[in-house]
Amino acid sequence: MSGRVNDDFIKKEGDITSGPPSGRHPSGRLPYIHKVGKPPKQNLVKEIATTVKETFFSDDPFRSFKDQPKSKQFVLGVEAIFPIFNWARGYTLTKFRGDLIAGLTIASLCIPQDIGYAKLANLPAQNGLYSSFVPPLVYAFMGSSRDIAIGPVAVVSLLLGDLLQNEIDPKNVVPYQRLAFTATFFAGVTQLALGFFRLGFLIDFLSHAAIVGFMGGAAITIALQQLKGLLGIKTSQFTKKTDIVHVLRSVFHTAHHGWNWQTIVIGVSFLAFLLLTKYIGKRNKKYFWVPAIAPMISVIVSTFCVYITRADKDGVAIVSHIKKGINPSSAGDLFLTGEYLGKAFRIGVVAGIIALTEAIAIGRTFAAMKDYKIDGNKEMVALGSMNIIGSLTSCYVATGSFSRSAVNYMAGCHTAVSNIIMASVVFLTLELITPLFKYTPNAILASIIIAAVVGLLDFEAAILLWKIDKFDFAACMGAFFGVVFVSVEIGLLIAVALSFAKILLQVTRPRTALLGKISRTNVYRNIQQYPDAKQIPRILIVRIDSAIYFSNSNYIKERILRWLDDEEERIEEHGLPKIEHLIVEMSPVTDIDTSGIHALEELYRSLQKKEIQLALANPGTIVLEKLYEAKYSDLIGDSNIFLSVSDAVLTYAPKTSNIEEP
Repeated sequence: MSGRVNDDFIKKEGDITSGPPSGRHPSGRLPYIHKVGKPPKQNLVKEIATTVKETFFSDDPFRSFKDQPKSKQFVLGVEAIFPIFNWARGYTLTKFRGDLIAGLTIASLCIPQDIGYAKLANLPAQNGLYSSFVPPLVYAFMGSSRDIAIGPVAVVSLLLGDLLQNEIDPKNVVPYQRLAFTATFFAGVTQLALGFFRLGFLIDFLSHAAIVGFMGGAAITIALQQLKGLLGIKTSQFTKKTDIVHVLRSVFHTAHHGWNWQTIVIGVSFLAFLLLTKYIGKRNKKYFWVPAIAPMISVIVSTFCVYITRADKDGVAIVSHIKKGINPSSAGDLFLTGEYLGKAFRIGVVAGIIALTEAIAIGRTFAAMKDYKIDGNKEMVALGSMNIIGSLTSCYVATGSFSRSAVNYMAGCHTAVSNIIMASVVFLTLELITPLFKYTPNAILASIIIAAVVGLLDFEAAILLWKIDKFDFAACMGAFFGVVFVSVEIGLLIAVALSFAKILLQVTRPRTALLGKISRTNVYRNIQQYPDAKQIPRILIVRIDSAIYFSNSNYIKERILRWLDDEEERIEEHGLPKIEHLIVEMSPVTDIDTSGIHALEELYRSLQKKEIQLALANPGTIVLEKLYEAKYSDLIGDSNIFLSVSDAVLTYAPKTSNIEEP
């Protein structure tokens, strides 16, 4: 397969044969065209093995085991499951000092938060503290992140509480707690299964835009829920709905007889204090410890004030009793049979995936900041294991907390020992200090939660989504309004649906582009991106920017024909030469299926009726192999499959009578 180009064309277009696509004829003057050979047939077993490896083992987790003696492989296996045995060998006193400070700092933050988050989940305060004792210890041994701080978080607590109360009234304390523990068990099983079977890529289907919207909506919903504690409204007078309409209606209906002014003074005063400390910490990073210890200071001061004034007798709601002692066993409380088994499984899967998404995002963020890697699948196994064990020890779903992890990072943590320090402080609190929380006002817990969730409202991310991708912004807003105006689960459903809608839209409606030649090169680019790129007379060049599958093959064929129709109208309007050749640039086409090949066959026949020759440029190995197997190469002709667009133009250009650029 070869072709010639006249001297006028070469002179006009510059050195059209320069660059890798073309060589030089032995005479040194005429260009020649590289022939595209039939690719060797791939071994089916090897191809399947490669696909499986890239899908489930893309990180090559067994590389370190190769060519190692059995004893070494055993040690590596233990270290893979329990990374603490790997990094503990290089642990130093200097690292311990940093971990000690970080652990104490996040403990002062987590204790008041845990009590408040437990209320979000409609669980006793001690269950929140339990969830910051056992799970962090398990994670410290099995997790690979150095910076993540483990415990209950606001979004998961709200989601869990919302889903649980739809099945059992929180007033039925024992069955409600049993359902919570069972859901936590299945959340752990879900996370463990995703990690063990290396299916972590599934959580990536929840787009960043949808997560931003969901988290923002959840922040608004959580803050609205805290109006009950902030204004001193009795639980019996407050709605169980989470949407903004029902919550605000409930708030205003109780304005004349349900609010307590002492509670409002306490709540608003300390909320202002907490927001001020967050502002100080944000403005100057060296004061990170100020917002970290502010919640504990607020709890101590407010509890003391309520105790000495006995404001609880004037209607200020207090925490009352927090059960003393460490986690009792809840292994016998799980619903493993009966009507609640399926409900617990459904709730656990949803809560587990949301918790997993948040933890992986946090772990990757801080790993990138410190330039180390975390294994997503190992993280899932660690998170799943800690929640399974947690469900057996009176804990509810725990995961990575962004606010605590940020404090942990800024406090100078080096390893997961900071989680052990935090858990130790929580242990001492459970054993010794819980009676002191008796007079802690609920208003202060509401203030702490509101101050904590403010950071979930990421306005900058939403603005960036609007600037970059309007569909992403629509997905973000859809998830946001779904949570705020309907419910948390509907918002989550919208987030998932819009994430999949974007995938389907991109798959079924891939981009295509008309290509033109950049002057003085043999490079062909999108004419919309490069307006100076010139189209070649009598030749239309179209690029397909996607794999060709059953879902988009018909659209691609119709879109190419529409490009042709538009170009023919332009040509007729300007009196230019008729299109004789259509070149399809296929370098971005990573794969093709039988529907795609049938679409190309139909495209070929449609072009034949118009007396236009179809050519393919730079099809990949997989695509080319399938085209040969389907005998498409016989239909179109081997001579019409080219190494590059440049080669195709060099072949067809001499067949045009006039090569002046339009």
